[in-house]
Amino acid sequence: MKEDNCLHAALICLGMLYYSHAITTEKLNHVRPSLHGHHEKGKEGQVLHRSKRGWVWNQFFVIEEYTGPDPVLLHSDIDSGDGNIKYILSGEGAGIIFVIDDKSGNIHATKTLDREERAQYTLTAQAVDRNTNRPLEPPSEFIVKVQDINDNPPEFLHENYHANVPERSNVGTSVIQVTASDADDPTYGNSAKLVYSILEGQPYFSVEAQTGIIRTALPNMDREAKEEYHVVIQAKDMGGHMGGLSGTTKVTITLTDVNDNPPKFPQSVYQMSVSEAAVPGEEVGRVKAKDPDIGENGLVAYSIIDGDGMDMFEITTDYETQEGVVKLKKVLDFETKKSYSLKVEAANVHIDPKFISNGPFKDTVTVKITVEDADEPPVFLKPSYIFEVQENAASGTVVGKVHAKDPDAANSAIRYSIDRHTDLERYFTINADDGNIKTIKALDREEIAWHNISVFAVEVHKQHQEAKVPVAIKVVDVNDNAPKFAAAYEAFVCENARSNQQFITISADDKDDSANGPRFIFSLPPEIIHNPNFTLRDNRDNTASVLVRREGFSRQKQDLYLLPIVISDGGLPPMSSTNTLTIRVCGCDSNGSLLSCNAEAYILNAGLSTGALIAILACIVILLVIVVLFVTLKRQKKEPLIVFEEEDVRENIITYDDEGGGEEDTEAFDIATLQNPDGINGFIPRKDIKPEYQYMPRPGLRPAPNSVDVDDFINTRIQEADNDPTAPPYDSIQIYGYEGRGSVAGSLSSLESATTDSDLDYDYLQNWGPRFKKLADLYGSKDTFDDDS
Repeated sequence: MKEDNCLHAALICLGMLYYSHAITTEKLNHVRPSLHGHHEKGKEGQVLHRSKRGWVWNQFFVIEEYTGPDPVLLHSDIDSGDGNIKYILSGEGAGIIFVIDDKSGNIHATKTLDREERAQYTLTAQAVDRNTNRPLEPPSEFIVKVQDINDNPPEFLHENYHANVPERSNVGTSVIQVTASDADDPTYGNSAKLVYSILEGQPYFSVEAQTGIIRTALPNMDREAKEEYHVVIQAKDMGGHMGGLSGTTKVTITLTDVNDNPPKFPQSVYQMSVSEAAVPGEEVGRVKAKDPDIGENGLVAYSIIDGDGMDMFEITTDYETQEGVVKLKKVLDFETKKSYSLKVEAANVHIDPKFISNGPFKDTVTVKITVEDADEPPVFLKPSYIFEVQENAASGTVVGKVHAKDPDAANSAIRYSIDRHTDLERYFTINADDGNIKTIKALDREEIAWHNISVFAVEVHKQHQEAKVPVAIKVVDVNDNAPKFAAAYEAFVCENARSNQQFITISADDKDDSANGPRFIFSLPPEIIHNPNFTLRDNRDNTASVLVRREGFSRQKQDLYLLPIVISDGGLPPMSSTNTLTIRVCGCDSNGSLLSCNAEAYILNAGLSTGALIAILACIVILLVIVVLFVTLKRQKKEPLIVFEEEDVRENIITYDDEGGGEEDTEAFDIATLQNPDGINGFIPRKDIKPEYQYMPRPGLRPAPNSVDVDDFINTRIQEADNDPTAPPYDSIQIYGYEGRGSVAGSLSSLESATTDSDLDYDYLQNWGPRFKKLADLYGSKDTFDDDS
């Protein structure tokens, strides 16, 4: 820091000397001629004409950030020093940055100047009369240039750089170029001349001093040893000399991978085992060769190159885990071979030719596989069986035989059974010991041509070990079905048909197999072979034609003919059937087109035309429609002419402002309303049960209807209820809407009477009978209560 201050002071001194030299040079070289001049003799007697000097101007230099006292001196030759001349300054920064002494013409800078903000200023100076402000000379323009000093350090474009370079690159391989800039004037001195150097990262990398290009400095840098490097680059101005300013940046350099390492197995032998019950495709084990490279450079492919198990096993590559997966290729048999050996090779998928000399990029390992014994289920000698049996064969006919064995050394006995889900109708059975399949009932090929069943084989002592095999049984056809018409034929022959005219072609169908079916033979029965009406011609293509033998038919005489036809098949032995062809006689036009095949229609046609028949049918239809409408209207309900949405119900409330007179009031109501009206007639029915017989109350106990003695009335009703044999064994509550007035008994509530001292005498309750005995005991005299206690 101290050296930088000294250097700064020295630069200021040099700037001042340069400034003084420039002023002097400008004053000597640039003069403005004056209108007033005088003569002067030279050394050799030559008369020189020297113009009177005007005020000196052109350009001046001010050192950047300089704050010294020396002014820029401007002085006019016409200034005699008497103070009559006034100097005026205008232009860029006049009055703000630059001020002029109007008497002497000295120009001062009011603050330090920064060249990086503004490099020069253009000013105009003029001398005027102080009193009149009259210009004494034309204005003179001059430039003040800010002379640069080294006050800005270099700055890199980025604070941090990231770069990649392949590992094992040659020395001098370009990695990245870093660039710094300096704000100082590059045209003046060495303030902006930068030199790059490396502060950290040696000896692995170097940097070019002038360009900033970083290059590798060591050969064979290995990513697997060290992948990332941190380099610090410095940029220094003043050409890198002492006193220059500097800036730094950090560069992170990563070595990218190349395929320079072959895969290696960590061990020489792998031991694996697999059960003989394993199915093809099942994984046996895994091997892995390690490759320190990454990405595609570390991809490894596995293969089996030798060994006695090449046909039994295969290996695939799991590219996610970079492992070789050994899988079973074929079914193993412990009893046949108990161990296998494989030679597995691991090789790089992508090989870089630059590093082929580092090869070979592969490795081998031995894999030994042991086969483990397993309790295997029985094995059928064939994967499937196909048998044949004739249809209609007798029950117990042998269809075929299946055979299975235990592959284990124990060679257990085998039992056979049929999967009944595949033989729901139970057509077959199997001998559990030898596997012979037999029929249980006759088979019909026309019903089911193939029977597909499944047979189980299980070990006698290990029921869980079972095998299953499909068995297809073909039912061989036997000629047991006679041929029949292929369709329900109905023929039509015209009344005017000509002799030997063909009017229908028939064919046959046989349910039996083609070997027992066609060719069909058509013929007429022997008894009607000379039928006078029709004849038959076999076309020898499984069809036959029916022809008219005579001319002229009449529907009035006979409108229907039944022609028997015999059809025989080509089976051994052949079978035949007689089928009847229905032939109707119809009326036809001259072209042979059918008009009518109905005899009645033919008769009606003589008296009625077609139009008349249509008119009759139309009238019948109209009458039927009228009858249906009439019946429908009769059944329809009549709707009311006016429908009220809601019944208007109103109540009339009549208020009577009367008050009863109590017990003495005998006119307030009729006590007879409390009486059961049915009881007056001599019987008292119960509403809860149906009485089995009527109970006639005893005469003399019923009070008169107009009686007002409530006590007698209640006692009477109680006595009737107690003596009524039809009453249920529970009390019937009766509610009477009568309230007396002025009763001497007062309130009968038990809520207050038990705790209230009262002078009332309740001894009269003893006289009210057994029903009031409880109240009499509770509310009787104290003396009675004390005696009882």
